[in-house]
Amino acid sequence: MSERLWNILVDSFGKILLPGLTMTIPLTVIAFSFAMVIAIAVALVQYANIRVLKQIARFYIWVIRGTPLLVQLYVIFYGLPGVGIVLDPFPAAVIVFSINEGAYCAETMRAALESVPVGQLEAGYCVGMSYLQVMRRIVLPQAFRTAFPPLSNSLIAMVKDTSLAANITVMEMFMATQRIVASTYEPLALYVEVGLIYLLFSTVLTKVQRIGEKRLAHYGAQKE
Repeated sequence: MSERLWNILVDSFGKILLPGLTMTIPLTVIAFSFAMVIAIAVALVQYANIRVLKQIARFYIWVIRGTPLLVQLYVIFYGLPGVGIVLDPFPAAVIVFSINEGAYCAETMRAALESVPVGQLEAGYCVGMSYLQVMRRIVLPQAFRTAFPPLSNSLIAMVKDTSLAANITVMEMFMATQRIVASTYEPLALYVEVGLIYLLFSTVLTKVQRIGEKRLAHYGAQKE
């Protein structure tokens, strides 16, 4: 490795990491939070088996899971201005990632809800609980323990997917790297560097996931 290339990598590390901390991570956290709200609502609609609402939920999941995330970004950011709706890059990215991830997480939550034995719902009704109380105190806590690992995987995947936001001019890590590459002409080293930073973020989240799984397992054992 030449001295010039080494100096470029050292100098670019902070320039890539900073957008990761100020843009990539906030985008992921905000979008995933909204996605979970969407996912829980859509999953509960399907679980309650309300025919019309269930069909709407299934249509939403079908459309979102059946179209590429990049296309969805382009439709919202570049397409909506054609009908008079103009969004800044960051809000547009939040909307698209929330809607996209919400569809996938909704299926995870639906499967987790359906894994709770029906007998526990009946037991809740027998002691005088309402439907909402049964869902809040019995069904949802158990469903979250079941859904936690796949939801954590979805969060880690979203961190990497945020690189697509560069296509709508969001100044996150990948776009910052592209600009440095354009001025230094060192694509291989710089793209490897940004890949390692994504790997660092994913590793930290994986560690947090394992800690969360252990605590949930311990909490579940205490409840039993």
